[in-house]
Amino acid sequence: MIVEHEEDIAGLKAIGHICAGTLRTMMEAVQPGMTTMELDEIGREVLDKAGANSAPVSLYKFPGITCISVSPVIAHGIPSDHVLREGQLINIDVSAEMNGYFGDTGASMVVAMHVPEYEKIIAAAKSALEKAVQVARTGQTINSIGKAVQGVARRNGYGVIYDLTGHGIGRHLHEEPVQVFNHFKPRDRYVLKEGLVLAIEPFLTTGKGHVVEEADGWSLRTTDRTIAAQFEHTIIVTKDEPIILTI
Repeated sequence: MIVEHEEDIAGLKAIGHICAGTLRTMMEAVQPGMTTMELDEIGREVLDKAGANSAPVSLYKFPGITCISVSPVIAHGIPSDHVLREGQLINIDVSAEMNGYFGDTGASMVVAMHVPEYEKIIAAAKSALEKAVQVARTGQTINSIGKAVQGVARRNGYGVIYDLTGHGIGRHLHEEPVQVFNHFKPRDRYVLKEGLVLAIEPFLTTGKGHVVEEADGWSLRTTDRTIAAQFEHTIIVTKDEPIILTI
């Protein structure tokens, strides 16, 4: 989507704020002994109160309001009766729609205790998102985003997950450009336009960088069962600082 009117910005900011608030509330609620379904229900309550609709449910009939992935699953994890334990690495992804506008955000965290190995990759993934957002400016090529992500990953001793990407967003959950790669692709020279709305989501891993779908038909885990971390923001590209909608 290319933002054309102030009402577009207002609509995107509204749903971005709701997605960010839902993610924050869920992360603050995480504790050992609760199930991922119970955590998902907290997300449902926040979205319902705000008048927003779960994008995975409305678009894809996903069996959960949000995606909650427990390592080595990194994306599209189905909320279930899985009981969270101290020290588990999890990812929460919230995407929703309100008044015809979509927002998408996500974050990884450790359940209730310090695990240096996990916290290191989480910090690197968060840094990769920050760097990627900063290079997403009018006139830059889209592969500058992947270059920034891959650079942070390598400096910290990690790789990226090649099979998972960011995407255009706005009036639909997935729009052109359909893929915002997390690695540098020399031939991918699409130029970022003023007002372009993107969901940028670096996935960093200790493994080979590929995922496989689990038997449930949704959950995506690393092929080598290594750990991974993801952070995501929805932004509006400008010639200066991007507008972060899910801050």
